[in-house]
Amino acid sequence: MKRITPGEAGFAPDLEERLAARFGDLHGFVVLKDGRLLFERYGEGEDQSWGVSHGVVSFGPGTLHDLRSVTKSVVSLLYGIALADGLVPAPQEPLLAHFPEYPDLAADTRRAALTVEHALTMTLGVEWREDLPYTTPENSEIAMELAPDRHRFVLERPIVEEPGRRWHYCGGASAIVARLIVKGAGEPLPDFARKRLFEPLGIGSFEWLAGDDGVHSAASGLRLTPRDLARIGRAVLDGGAGVVPSSWLDRALRPHVEIDEGAAYGYQWWLGTGRPPFAAGNGNGGQRLVVYPDLGLVVVITAGRYDSPDAWETPQAVLDELLRARSQV
Repeated sequence: MKRITPGEAGFAPDLEERLAARFGDLHGFVVLKDGRLLFERYGEGEDQSWGVSHGVVSFGPGTLHDLRSVTKSVVSLLYGIALADGLVPAPQEPLLAHFPEYPDLAADTRRAALTVEHALTMTLGVEWREDLPYTTPENSEIAMELAPDRHRFVLERPIVEEPGRRWHYCGGASAIVARLIVKGAGEPLPDFARKRLFEPLGIGSFEWLAGDDGVHSAASGLRLTPRDLARIGRAVLDGGAGVVPSSWLDRALRPHVEIDEGAAYGYQWWLGTGRPPFAAGNGNGGQRLVVYPDLGLVVVITAGRYDSPDAWETPQAVLDELLRARSQV
């Protein structure tokens, strides 16, 4: 990647020192400004994939890292590509019409009213608990992984409120979105991703974890290097870079449902509606992909504080320091 100095990018000259001081126990931190590398730093620490330890790892530009729920935002991009190819239904279409293998669920009039957009925006209105530790089957995502049919498990959850009314975090929604891609493309999710997103962006190395049922996790299974995740962020910043349809990005990165003040949700993307606005993929343990369209910035953070309630603190500290270093110029 071509490099740019802090001064050229409009940042304080001591940017590197300021960010390094906030780095803490992060595994990786990459910042692009207008497509050029502004900052890059890696650390060392214990890592894991879905609870399986990798031991102590010395991270570098070529080290794959769990993205956890940042995976969801990548799946959204794949859906947009598949939609342009006519492989998947449009967001407004009835969801269960594309799951004819579950006729009993479609016979439920309330459930039949679900649309694809309800899955894309996590507004299915079904009973779902991900506020519990990911080490217990009481957590709905873990229960989904243990179910004999993960897609039926999601679609048969009790409806507890009107669909489309309220955002409720739901990894099962991401599984349903991915299942529509797999059905339409006729191939596993990683194969479609490699051909239609990763290789066109110059991404050659990746892993996609699958459950015991062989289904690749759309909620949390992708592993990329920080640099390659930044390539995806740059494509988003560049209107899709000719790989993701710009019309899809316009729709996916539009606020569809409010989460709380200053925060909204698009199609599997978190959206900051304050100043500066941003679009983000967030993952368990401190994983971040943040795109600041007005600033021309892409930020990638990887970390290993999995299942820790304070995992957000260091990533937020470096993001805040980055923005301060720009505002003080």
